[in-house]
Amino acid sequence: MAQQKKRKKWSWRKKLTVWLSVLVILALAVLTGASLYMYNYGFVPGKKSFLSNKNDPVLARNQRWLAATKKVTWHETAADSDLKLVADYVPAARKTNKTMVVAHGYMNDKEDMANYIRMFHTMGYNVLAPDDRGHGASQGNYAGYGWPDRLDYVKWIKQVIAKNGPQSQINLFGVSMGGATVMFVSGEKLPHQVKAVIEDCGYSSIHDELAHELKALFGLPSFPLINTVNIVAQIKAGYNFDHGDAPTALRKNTRPMMFIHGAKDTFVPTKMVYTNYRAAKQPKELWIVPGAAHAQSWEKNPQRYQQKVTAFLNEYGR
Repeated sequence: MAQQKKRKKWSWRKKLTVWLSVLVILALAVLTGASLYMYNYGFVPGKKSFLSNKNDPVLARNQRWLAATKKVTWHETAADSDLKLVADYVPAARKTNKTMVVAHGYMNDKEDMANYIRMFHTMGYNVLAPDDRGHGASQGNYAGYGWPDRLDYVKWIKQVIAKNGPQSQINLFGVSMGGATVMFVSGEKLPHQVKAVIEDCGYSSIHDELAHELKALFGLPSFPLINTVNIVAQIKAGYNFDHGDAPTALRKNTRPMMFIHGAKDTFVPTKMVYTNYRAAKQPKELWIVPGAAHAQSWEKNPQRYQQKVTAFLNEYGR
């Protein structure tokens, strides 16, 4: 009888072990499926339902201006692969050594930077506007969120110097993902021709931005999905997005920095700019634009925006 009870007890434990194993396998399967879904949702290029698709007549007008303006197509190869990258180079109306390199936002392209390209062109700059990996006319099947792209921008900067000469005066500007991109670039060893950096509504880190969107769009906590999506990103895109941390880059930066952010930004929360600003060394400037939502600071008051940017560049960008 005692032996029979022992067998029954062992059988119960074995069944529990089997059930727990099944539950673990199912949980891993669900997590893997969710991670692949989120990677496709956030990293694979395409039209995204969570992004604004409203028609902007001002942008459309400036895109027509850009299409009709004299420009040259430049080419580059990605820093860590054979991906072919494309950029528009818009020479200034009058010959100059000043060049502004502009970085676009997530799922945008160089044409979506037409407002800013025209502004800098009006200010007398040559403008170089690349398409990042997986965006516009450049090759790639993933969004780099600015991290692998930072090394591509270093190559673009060196191409400006090679073509325009060692007397070049280069400044960097980016909006949203482009803002994060130029902050990441600022942490690299850059040629002395790079004078200053302006970022508009860039996130403090890729991890924190994705965690914010996971909560905002799906009501989900960051753990463990952010971690498993990062594993998928490393496998499929070849980079660890946890390395994309703006404060870390800014602590290495030696160029003057201007930070712009909308006071009503909920896509890249306004609080992120304070984290970035605190990490940066002097000289630095912070402008919080009242009433501006994400990437809408220029739209709120183009004249004031240009005045603020011009004043910063006149002091530090040469």
